[in-house]
Amino acid sequence: MKRLIFLFFAFIFLYNCTSNTIYKKPTDLIPKDSMVILIQQMLIASSSKNVKTINLQRKIDYFPFVYDRFKIDSTRFQKSSFYYTSKIDAYNEILAKVKKGLEIEKEKYTVLKKRQDSINRDSVSKLKVKKPIKKDALEFSKKKVLKTKL
Repeated sequence: MKRLIFLFFAFIFLYNCTSNTIYKKPTDLIPKDSMVILIQQMLIASSSKNVKTINLQRKIDYFPFVYDRFKIDSTRFQKSSFYYTSKIDAYNEILAKVKKGLEIEKEKYTVLKKRQDSINRDSVSKLKVKKPIKKDALEFSKKKVLKTKL
């Protein structure tokens, strides 16, 4: 009898341990290529949360702007994300493309920043700094102007 109870619990345990983590494909699934771009934009939005804006504001939530840009809502993204995370190979492929895309963006902006810095450096070096006028010379020129008017 003890063996039968043990086998019964072992069977229930093994049955409950089977993989139920693969979700059904949602009807409004976001395609992989769109998911790559969406995750890139969401990572940029989350990293820019602590950057000051022109109005010196911080902690602005940019996620609604990303959802609005792609014309989706957070529940659709969540369903698609759960589906892709249940298929780890597909999700690893998406994340590899996201990483590659972010590296390309970083390289593009690094080149632009270097170009802007070189323009600023060249323009500063071309400026001629005028020597300040001494106070004595200024008073002498005032006296000279006053004598000529009289």
